Amino acid sequence: MANVERQPQDLPGQLSVELIYAPAPHVFETVLLCLPAGASAGDALRASGLGLRLGVEVLDRLRLGLWGRLCGPAEPLFDGDRLELLRPLLIDPMEARRQRLRRDGLRKAPRRTTPRG
Repeated sequence: MANVERQPQDLPGQLSVELIYAPAPHVFETVLLCLPAGASAGDALRASGLGLRLGVEVLDRLRLGLWGRLCGPAEPLFDGDRLELLRPLLIDPMEARRQRLRRDGLRKAPRRTTPRG
C-alpha cells in the first residue's frame, strides 16, 4: 500500500470525509459527510447516524480504521479521508488459507495465451 501523506484542507471550514461500513462480505454502505475542520473520527461516526441505527451492541464489536489502519475516535480527520468501520475477523487469515488448500487443493494459475507486453 502506498504511503500517502494526509494534508489538511486548503480552504478552512469544511472537510469532505467518506465513511464505509461493510455489514457482511461483499456488502457495504458508504456515507459521504461534510464536517467542520478539526473534526475527529468519533465526530464523523456521530454525524453519519450509523451509530444510532446499528446500536451499541454492534458498535462495540466494530473498530475504526482510517485508510485501512486502526485509529481511535479522537483521531483528527483531513479533507478526503476514508474512515472505515471494521468488523472483527471470523477466522485467522492463515487458517482460512489452510482450509481452502485442504478443500480445493493446489490450483495452478491459468496459462496466458497472449504474450506479455
